[in-house]
Amino acid sequence: MSTVVEPRLEPYPEYQRGVLLGAVAYGLWGVFPLFWTLLGSAGAVETLAHRMVWSLVVMVGVLWFLGRRRGTGFSTVRQVLANRRRLGLLSLATVLIALNWGGYIWGVNHGRVVETALGYFTGPLVAVLIGVLLLGERLRAWQWVAVALGVVAVVVLAIGYGEVPWLALLLAFSFSIYSLVKKLADVPAVESVGIEAGLSFLPALAYISYLEISGSGTYFSLGVGHALLLMAGGVVSTLPLLAFGGAVVRIPLSMIGLLQYLAPVLQFAFGVLVFHEAMPPERWLGFAIVWLGLVVLTVEGMRHARTSRTSAGTAPAQPL
Repeated sequence: MSTVVEPRLEPYPEYQRGVLLGAVAYGLWGVFPLFWTLLGSAGAVETLAHRMVWSLVVMVGVLWFLGRRRGTGFSTVRQVLANRRRLGLLSLATVLIALNWGGYIWGVNHGRVVETALGYFTGPLVAVLIGVLLLGERLRAWQWVAVALGVVAVVVLAIGYGEVPWLALLLAFSFSIYSLVKKLADVPAVESVGIEAGLSFLPALAYISYLEISGSGTYFSLGVGHALLLMAGGVVSTLPLLAFGGAVVRIPLSMIGLLQYLAPVLQFAFGVLVFHEAMPPERWLGFAIVWLGLVVLTVEGMRHARTSRTSAGTAPAQPL
């Protein structure tokens, strides 16, 4: 009997820990606007370059720790580097996440925090659309409804903004395709982040060196506090990724899907309440349509998962 009862009792603390780690990850991503505004004087590209450089420093330490504790880390990295397909996919992932990071930092420092939140709200809807366009997936009826609501919302917001919300679309598509590429690469989370940091290190360091040699860099010219903030970008970037990696192995992906809305909710709140960005009626309407689409998508997904488990006569799947 102990072999039957124990699996039901033991995972619960791990589930709680997973939810907490997930909330920490998405909570940190949600408060990012407060940090990146401190680096507005450096500009988005220089800030991004420093984020890449110092992320590698942090990840080297993390991989060394994993190597000492679990016997993984650098050994896994070497195996991936020897695989051309995986290395090529992670190279593409590096470009995509750089576009995502750069667009996000630019948006925060140019008073478009609300639009960055829209990008991450729209992400799940874009992911469904990518599944159709790139993977040939067939959508169920309510999924089509959710995607259609997303398209209507973009049209309404384009009218409200007076232009297509390109920044939101850049963030949504770049991160959705990045997630797809990472799934295809099938590399453990920490090792893949470390490899991405390594691939971006030399171009980022070269750009920083160019800025400093030409006299247009800010690392040495704006004081110790500014330099420390640029370096802290590496820590700020990797902490939520590590928390996220700890969450996905402890809780079901359905819970991850619910927690992911925490980040854009916080970003939206900061944009409206802290940075006082304009929210005319048509913009509120556009966001309301996006939120309705997300509700439809989430409820449909949960019902489909429950129906599938019932028809299969099996218990809920264990966390990945």
